[in-house]
Amino acid sequence: MWSSGRVIESARGLNDAALTAIADLERRVVAADGGRLKLEWGTLRSRRPDEVNDLLWWDGDRLLGFLGLYAFGGPPNVEFGGMVDPDSRRQGIGTALLDEAMSLVRSRGFTNRLLVAPATTPASAAFARARGGVLDHSEHAMVQREPVDGDDDPRVTSRLLEVDDLDFLRHALKAGFGFDVPDLGNRISSDDANTVIIEFEGERVGTVRVSLEGDVGGVYGFVVVPEWQGQGIGRTVLRRMCRQLRADGAREVRLEVAVDNPNALRLYTSQGFAQDAAEDYYRL
Repeated sequence: MWSSGRVIESARGLNDAALTAIADLERRVVAADGGRLKLEWGTLRSRRPDEVNDLLWWDGDRLLGFLGLYAFGGPPNVEFGGMVDPDSRRQGIGTALLDEAMSLVRSRGFTNRLLVAPATTPASAAFARARGGVLDHSEHAMVQREPVDGDDDPRVTSRLLEVDDLDFLRHALKAGFGFDVPDLGNRISSDDANTVIIEFEGERVGTVRVSLEGDVGGVYGFVVVPEWQGQGIGRTVLRRMCRQLRADGAREVRLEVAVDNPNALRLYTSQGFAQDAAEDYYRL
């Protein structure tokens, strides 16, 4: 039975007070559980004000639970990531938040639903399985804390995405990640990260997104299309992106890679990236 002060807020955008409360809750959870949480702070800070993508469980003015919806590829794909205050678990907070989230995504046509759980937290895995979750895949979160020197291939260049690149970008993302991104132009224009087109001797061969949050750089959506792989293009681009992020103020650079992608793992480790955490993705 909920106390009279407990309520789930279906947030349309997140104001400064909500972001501060989420950050405070994250610190409490990480202090208790260790590891890290995949909350996608860049996304949280740029939530649309006309759509509910975040659920917050308040007890008065104290945030005890949070669940975010992340639809990076658009329907039918959505991820859930969240947390519950360590001192408030086993009270049905996580279940109530997930029930509400499932109701939201059903109405929007999201049928491929993945719950993100820290691989080092058994309670998260147990919660996912109790909800009928089946392990879909796992990812390494990797970090480069020191830059790596090396030669660059001058035939490899990069530039910011232009409108005429959208068809190629759609093709590259499909080749690299296996899904189409609906409404791609609007999603890119509203994204805080910079989307870059990679070229080899003037021909488009791949794409990557970079971001800078405080002093942490991020590399995402990194694809060299299959017919151009194996020529050192990815290595040159990754080295340059990391170098530029550090020039812009990053003290470390982070990325994520599927556990079952050995080629990408070899590339990243060759450039000084090391595993920092891991997440399991449970299909609901």
